[in-house]
Amino acid sequence: MDGYLVISIVVILAALLAAGGLFFMFRPSAKKLPPVDTPPAGGGGEEEEQGGGTATATLAPPAPPVEELVKPPEVEVPPPSAGRMVRLRARLARSQTTLGKGLLELLSRDRLDDEVWDEIEETLITADVGVAPTRAMVEELRTKVKVLGSRTPKEVRGLLREQLLTQINPGLDRTLHTSAPGERPAVLLVVGVNGTGKTTTTGKLARSLIGDGKSVVLGAADTFRAAAADQLQTWGDRVGAPVVRGPEGGDPASVAFDAVSRGISDKADVVIVDTAGRLHTKTGLMDELGKVKRVIEKRAQVDEVLLVLDATTGQNGMRQAQVFAEVVNITGIALTKLDGTAKGGIVISVQRELGVPVKLAGLGEGPDDLAPFDPEVFVDALLGEA
Repeated sequence: MDGYLVISIVVILAALLAAGGLFFMFRPSAKKLPPVDTPPAGGGGEEEEQGGGTATATLAPPAPPVEELVKPPEVEVPPPSAGRMVRLRARLARSQTTLGKGLLELLSRDRLDDEVWDEIEETLITADVGVAPTRAMVEELRTKVKVLGSRTPKEVRGLLREQLLTQINPGLDRTLHTSAPGERPAVLLVVGVNGTGKTTTTGKLARSLIGDGKSVVLGAADTFRAAAADQLQTWGDRVGAPVVRGPEGGDPASVAFDAVSRGISDKADVVIVDTAGRLHTKTGLMDELGKVKRVIEKRAQVDEVLLVLDATTGQNGMRQAQVFAEVVNITGIALTKLDGTAKGGIVISVQRELGVPVKLAGLGEGPDDLAPFDPEVFVDALLGEA
């Protein structure tokens, strides 16, 4: 019996061992994943062979470039300066009716007694003609009226036009010196009190010169007024004029020097330098402007020093003009806001006081409202249509 038990156990063990061996021999093996086909670089649309067949791999087209969010401003082509004052005459005439029509009405009265002449004198002085020019005009008018006897409206207008032109002096050289001898650019220095439209006038002048076919470099040498350089940059960007600027509060003379150097290297026709307009003390102003001018002249001659005056400030503007005239050698005057005042007589008084001509007239807020000053157009605007 025991023998059978032993034999049974041996048989069972042998069977188990045999079954285990068969399991290890015939167990399923892990299948390998087929290789991932990588499309060839740039091969969108090309055919590849896979297992005897063909397959087309299509790649997505490249994404379009992202457009710049900030586009540079389009460069404008300004109109030429010729004829601007003629086009703006009506605008000027509207603001000068008190002076021109008032004088014509007084001179057309049947009886010109002392009281009327006093009114004529008062009208001229109120219009900022100045005391001395007013007295000279009134004296001359009284003499001419006596000689004429009776006066028609046309004769009165002719008399007044003649006297106003005499005082404005159409014979003065009002040429803006924007052409320099040799290879160097002409250098214009723009001076004036802040608030008179100095930086705006600099920008408008650049537009005018570019409209006349000249290339311009701007120098932002008013480093003490934070917005001045940015304002000038905007003007320059609009017409494609490069702007040389320095750090806020930096040395104005250094900026002016760099602007002239840029103008020379670029072979520009004109360099316009906008300067600071602080009237803190006359001594400080003299030192500052004097240094700017001296430093510029290490590279090139200063051909024009333009004083910008606000026509609406009247006699206060005259005092400012005198201070600047003592500091630098003023060669010309740019009168701004001339269309916004009935005091057009400041043209006469400022020329008489400073001994230099009005060369530019600001006749509005538009970018092309700066015009070469024309005495005859100005007087005709004062007196209205004939």
